[in-house]
Amino acid sequence: MNQHKKFESRQQQEVAAQHQAVNDTAQEFARVEDLLRHDAAQTEAPLSIAHRLQKSTADFPIAPRSWWQKLLGQ
Repeated sequence: MNQHKKFESRQQQEVAAQHQAVNDTAQEFARVEDLLRHDAAQTEAPLSIAHRLQKSTADFPIAPRSWWQKLLGQ
């Protein structure tokens, strides 16, 4: 009977630890954009897509510096 109680308490502790781990990782986002940014930071693009994206954006013109960047020397 004692072993049965030990097993139940150990099992309850494991379940409680799993629930705590789930609660620790849960996040709430105020806006959809925040969720998308978080997801993008956590997810790596496959190499083939990353190379195609770099190749397609390489021809974009570089934006001119704004007046405040020129003023501050940045």
